Amino acid sequence: MAEIVLGLGTSHGPQLMVPPEMWELREAADRKNTHLHYQGEIYDFDRLAAKRKSERDFPAEIHLERKRARFAQCQTSLKALRDAFAAAQADIAVVLGNDQFELFTDVNIPAFSVFWGKSFQNIPKTKEQMAKLPQGVAPAEQGYAPAATADYAGEPDLGKFIIDRLIDAEFDVAQSRQLPVGPFGNNSVPHAYGYVYRQIMMDKVIPSVPVMINTHYPPNRPSARRCFNFGIELARAIRAWPGQQRVAMIASGGMTHYVIDEKFDAQVFDAVRASDWETIRSLPETMFEAGTAEHKNWIPLYGAMAEAGKKLEFMDYVPCYRSEAGTGNAMGFAYWR
Repeated sequence: MAEIVLGLGTSHGPQLMVPPEMWELREAADRKNTHLHYQGEIYDFDRLAAKRKSERDFPAEIHLERKRARFAQCQTSLKALRDAFAAAQADIAVVLGNDQFELFTDVNIPAFSVFWGKSFQNIPKTKEQMAKLPQGVAPAEQGYAPAATADYAGEPDLGKFIIDRLIDAEFDVAQSRQLPVGPFGNNSVPHAYGYVYRQIMMDKVIPSVPVMINTHYPPNRPSARRCFNFGIELARAIRAWPGQQRVAMIASGGMTHYVIDEKFDAQVFDAVRASDWETIRSLPETMFEAGTAEHKNWIPLYGAMAEAGKKLEFMDYVPCYRSEAGTGNAMGFAYWR
């Protein structure tokens, strides 16, 4: 039977790929944002800054030297993940991520979708497409997509086996053998996956099965409990697949953003360290708004690692602030073996 040899979780935000001197580009976008989600409520920038003024010394957090230190810590943790991936010598990767209107649109947004095609592509954006990206995002694009279109191998036999087993477990997953053409006019793999292929696999991409979770778009977003149980069944499917293949499971996304909430992130990571899976299953839906919804890309991984009996060996957390309102991206890094 196939063996799960590695579980790996990583954030994928732009602040991981652009120097701290450029974080102010995203800060400028934060100041214009009138829908900043924080602890279940919505604020504009000024109201949020006023609410959080006494929370911590944000001017110190956004000092350039502090931002440089945070960036350096992220790079160190990313290297630890790359080294763990390389050491695992996996034959196949099952990659958990989300789509943000890159492929799916209001025409159809599945709660869970499994790709089981023979191949797929990572297509760089044109200059015209780059110009339409949110403020401060374009400089990070090289971290998600190569300079020229890259072709990646799928693993259709494992993909189909996973779909069959998930259906048997009463998860009505969508299936795709060819990625749909999205709003950018192509069928490039979303950035959550491109980040893994470029920044974890370092463009030496092994065959993979992309698994997509609707983290962002109600009303059919799966709950934390549903995501955790999905991960359990996903691990069972992988381990039941005939053969001797070594499989890595990789989750891409998170942590809290565009407003950092260290208290919520700590609640999640403390529960993971303690194997307190009921706390993970019971996380309230009100917390999964805006970018923070990407926590749900990791939750199936927690379920899978619990089911596979894997040991958490490394976990790091780096809050990368970029404004006095506490906006930014909290970065998470972890692996199980």
